[in-house]
Amino acid sequence: MELGLYTFVENTPDSETGTKLHPSERLKNLMEEIELADQAGLDVVGIGEHHREEYISSAPAVILAAAASRTKHVRLSSAVTVLGSEDPVRVFQQYATLDLLSEGRAEIMIGRGSFIESFPLFGYDLNNYDELFEEKLHQLLEIGENELLNWKGKHTPDVESRGVYPRPFQEKLSVWRAVGGTPKSAYQTGVLGLPMALAIIGGYPEQFKPMADLHRKGAADAGHEKLPLSINSHGFIADNSQDALDTAFPAFKVTMDKIGKERGWPPMNRDQFEASCTLRGANMVGSPQEVIDKILYQYEIFGHDRFLLQMSVGSIPHKELLRSIELFATEVAPIVRKEAKI
Repeated sequence: MELGLYTFVENTPDSETGTKLHPSERLKNLMEEIELADQAGLDVVGIGEHHREEYISSAPAVILAAAASRTKHVRLSSAVTVLGSEDPVRVFQQYATLDLLSEGRAEIMIGRGSFIESFPLFGYDLNNYDELFEEKLHQLLEIGENELLNWKGKHTPDVESRGVYPRPFQEKLSVWRAVGGTPKSAYQTGVLGLPMALAIIGGYPEQFKPMADLHRKGAADAGHEKLPLSINSHGFIADNSQDALDTAFPAFKVTMDKIGKERGWPPMNRDQFEASCTLRGANMVGSPQEVIDKILYQYEIFGHDRFLLQMSVGSIPHKELLRSIELFATEVAPIVRKEAKI
C-alpha cells in the first residue's frame, strides 16, 4: 500500500492566542514537512486547491513545483484540483511541467471540491456546476491522450488541431478522481478507467464500501482491469493517544466550527471528537499502533491501494506536525505495508 500526506496548507488562528503565522512562514514550514515526508520514505504528498482566507493553497502546482526541487522520491499530486472552475489546458500544462521538473513524479487528482468560492471568483455560473466538471474532465482526458487537441465544447472554447505543450516526462500523466458521497460519480470514475480517491472525513468507514464497490463495478462493466483506490482521511499521530487527542482537538475544532457555522452544524465538542477517533470512527488520531490498527481495519473493508492522511486540519504546531510525519513514516508505514500487500 502507498502511504502519504495531503494538505490544504491551513493557516488558521492558534486556538489559544488567536494569532496566525505569516503566509511566508507557513509555506516555509510546509516545505520542511514535505522534505521530511520524502526523506522518511512516504510515497505521496498532495496539495488541495482552495480559495478561502484560511488556506494558502490557491495555486497547488506552484507549491508542488517548489517541493519538486527539494525532494527526490515522493509523488507530487494535487488533492484536489477543482476542475469545474479551472481551464483543463492550463491544468495539463502546469502538471506536465511539474512532471518534467520532478522527472516523472507528478499526478493530478481532480474533483468538484468541497467549497464553491472559485466559481464566482473566476466567473462561472453555479447552475452549471455539474456540467462544467463533466465537460472539463473529458477535455482533460482528451488532452492526455492526444498531443493535438480537437475539441467542441458547450462551456469550453472550441479548439481545432492545436498542440498542447509541454508533454510530460511520463508517457502519460496519472489522473485520479476524488469522490465524496455520490454513487453516480464513483461508478462513472470506474467506467472512465480512472483511479478513485474516496474521502472519509465523517461517519463510519463501512458506510462508504458501496462507493468502492460501484467504482469496481463501473470498471468491470467498461472492461477495465482493477483500478487503484485511495482512502483519504483526517488524522494526527503522537507518541501516545492522549497527546494526539490533546494536540489535534483544538486545531480540528477551530476549522470544523468555522465550516459548521457556515453550513448550520453545531460546534464540535471533545466527546464527539474522541468518538470519531475510535476504531470505527472517521478520524485517524492516536498513537502509532492505534493508527496502524485503524488503517488495517479499513483495509479489510476496502482492500485499497493507497492511504493519504490530512494531518493539518487546522493549525497544528509545526514541531508536533513534524513528529507526526516522522511517526507515520517510520512506525506506521512499515507495518501497514507489510500487512496490506496487494
